[in-house]
Amino acid sequence: MIIGILKERSDNRVAIVPATIPKLMDLKLEVLVESAAGVAALQPDEAYTSAGAKVLDRRQVMEQSDVLISIHPMSEDELKQLDKSKILISEFQPYNDKDITGKLQALGLRAFSMDMIPRTTLAQSMDVLSSMASIAGYRAVLEAAHHLPRFLPMMITAAGSIKPSKVLVLGAGVAGLQAIATAKRLGASVEAFDTRVAAKEEVESLGGKFIVVEGAADDKDAGGYAVEQSEDFIKRQRAEVQLRASKSDIIITTAQVRGRKAPILLPKETVDKLKKGSVIVDLATSTGGNCELSKDNEVIDYNGVTIVGSSNLADRMPEDASFLYSTNIFNFLKMLVKEGEVNFDLENEIIRGAWFTHKS
Repeated sequence: MIIGILKERSDNRVAIVPATIPKLMDLKLEVLVESAAGVAALQPDEAYTSAGAKVLDRRQVMEQSDVLISIHPMSEDELKQLDKSKILISEFQPYNDKDITGKLQALGLRAFSMDMIPRTTLAQSMDVLSSMASIAGYRAVLEAAHHLPRFLPMMITAAGSIKPSKVLVLGAGVAGLQAIATAKRLGASVEAFDTRVAAKEEVESLGGKFIVVEGAADDKDAGGYAVEQSEDFIKRQRAEVQLRASKSDIIITTAQVRGRKAPILLPKETVDKLKKGSVIVDLATSTGGNCELSKDNEVIDYNGVTIVGSSNLADRMPEDASFLYSTNIFNFLKMLVKEGEVNFDLENEIIRGAWFTHKS
């Protein structure tokens, strides 16, 4: 069986790095790679050929491959050009793109979506959402520090002492926890809030202070995602967040509800209370944003407050991000491929979750 790795059109990452090629060949797979697919991630074509892959142009890879792998889905025009024997692996995000399942089914294409892999202990090694969120959380702190006109750590100098900056992290999932850890390593004072009570211990283990707002809805069956909360809880949550935010130098927001618009945690009235020079990094802008004023893929200045809107900070660390993504893909293929062929095993919860086009 032949798998093809496509170049991303608007992302510096690549789905498979050269170091993974020999492992794929051990699975009895032949690997084709689109020319320059890894260049932006510091993975030249020569590295792929040395590892045993063949480098071809995009059209050749699309035509000759049995399985096509990319981080972002191919364009609709390209999908229409594929014959029905092709199998696709990408991040189709069917929870956000309500039409994608029907479109692929109409084209007769079978597809696996990496963002649909169950977020369970068994599937951790394949979880691209977690691996990329970890990078985003780390990078979010660096982006905030870049824009902040103040030090993060406490500084004691002959000219006087500087207090540590205060960092508030809203959403203590994978991205939030990495942001907490990074901010603490840089010497900041860190607080964090999450509706999931289970996050309290994790936040405190990293040296952060957990903000408690009583009455959150049960989240034990949410698979690691946030859940919708009552209006009363949201009202009290906003009041507490507003109080904490007004005293913060940096606010990093990460809260998303699967298949729904991201909750507004920082309305305009809260941003109005922030100190000039403060920085907001909103990692949920692809689904509407946690800050009412943020714009996806834009950095804006609002009355002296810098608001960074970006849901794809992993793209800014493409070398390591591609390595982790490649490992996730390989671990998925290792389970999916049997004797050189794709095993469409609906008894396997991971395959069943990722293979979203089999559903009516």
